[in-house]
Amino acid sequence: MGGKKKIYLASDSKARKELLELFGLDFEVLPGRVKESATVRGKSFSQLVKDNARHKAGAAAARIRSGIVIAADTIVVDGKKVFGKPRDLADAHRMLKRLSGRPQWIYSGVCVIDKDSGTVKVASEKTKIYMDPLTDKEIDAYFKYVSPLDKAGSFDIQGRGGFFIRRIEGCFYNVVGLPVRRLYRMLKDMGIRVFQVVLVSLCLCGLLSSVIGCSTEYNVVTGQQETYYYSTEREVDIGRAMTREVEKQYKLAQDPLVQDRVQRIGARIAAVSDRRDIDYSFKALEDDEVNAVSLPGGFVYVNKGLVDKVASDDELAAVLAHEVGHIVARHSVKKLQAIMGYSLGRILTIPVAGTAEVAAASEAAFTTLMLGYGREDELLADQLGARYTRAAGYNPQGMITFLEKLQEANRRKPLRPKNYLKTHPYTPDRIRVVKQELGEAISFDDYINIEDKPHE
Repeated sequence: MGGKKKIYLASDSKARKELLELFGLDFEVLPGRVKESATVRGKSFSQLVKDNARHKAGAAAARIRSGIVIAADTIVVDGKKVFGKPRDLADAHRMLKRLSGRPQWIYSGVCVIDKDSGTVKVASEKTKIYMDPLTDKEIDAYFKYVSPLDKAGSFDIQGRGGFFIRRIEGCFYNVVGLPVRRLYRMLKDMGIRVFQVVLVSLCLCGLLSSVIGCSTEYNVVTGQQETYYYSTEREVDIGRAMTREVEKQYKLAQDPLVQDRVQRIGARIAAVSDRRDIDYSFKALEDDEVNAVSLPGGFVYVNKGLVDKVASDDELAAVLAHEVGHIVARHSVKKLQAIMGYSLGRILTIPVAGTAEVAAASEAAFTTLMLGYGREDELLADQLGARYTRAAGYNPQGMITFLEKLQEANRRKPLRPKNYLKTHPYTPDRIRVVKQELGEAISFDDYINIEDKPHE
């Protein structure tokens, strides 16, 4: 950049200003002056902060003729509740009291606009933090030293707030409000040379989370602490690499009405799922087999043969919700971790996308998922699928009618290599799990092929 373009920070956040100063950037503060949205309304949490950051950057960019605009937005998420900046001290006290003693996610969206070229880059980062329980007296004492009104979640990790942060998973600077490693890579991708220091000195935590990538997290739907060798960012990268190979080998359905139907219904399901830290993608493939598959990172494919088979949107919603259930429980990640570790590593480390090695690893991973999951995983996906179908406003009975339809169809013809029921549990067992989730009475037939372990 060589000082030819002025840098503008579209934020009056003291913490973000200090971060840019810390890394030697010459910039001017130019707040975007837009109202931040804290309402998800069908969006993922990452999409919410990205949209807010884009609006801030756009408002600031409209006020200049030339230069680079940097904007960011940060929220705190506890369960499905979003916390932004508090309205007043009483709101800040309630907010911090709820967040203390339990883990929460910090999401930041970053937007960079090059006004001269018209280039816009938007990205997001998330970090998990674990906070100690706080008494009312401790919170009041903290507020005597730190004003919480300009801080998402009412605390500052870089100051006295760091005293009650027990553990952090991810980028430290993301919690401060500006994930500098992510910003660096965005500027680098845009051809903007700003930082002249080594990445490790910029954000050591970013290096650790990207290279090591191993973390233990509580999975809300399985109720267990689980270990993942890949961060969410890497999981999405794996899924995206696999989609490139899938769409080379399988044509997307050409009917725009079919694609719109799948995307529309899928978006409603994703919006009510227990995992909204990723952006979901729903597409239909031009294939007559009755099948659907979910890939790591939120990518769902359904064959046109299955779309043609369903009798209603309720049945299609149930199928898509089942696949979303696999993604929420991270079944694909855990399965691929167990048997495909080397191939997944090759997908992410080979520099050129689309090479023969990437194609081979992606195809092997996709084939592994097509072979189906274990019985427990499938039944949990059915349980979650029924839950999400109903929560999205569809009739969850669609899952039962679709299962019965497939069971009858497969009695008349042999199973094919990629049939939807090939590796699934017995249908009566699946129907029983769905009925239990919906609180319906269980009949004698539902207990045929009953599983050993009940689903909580």
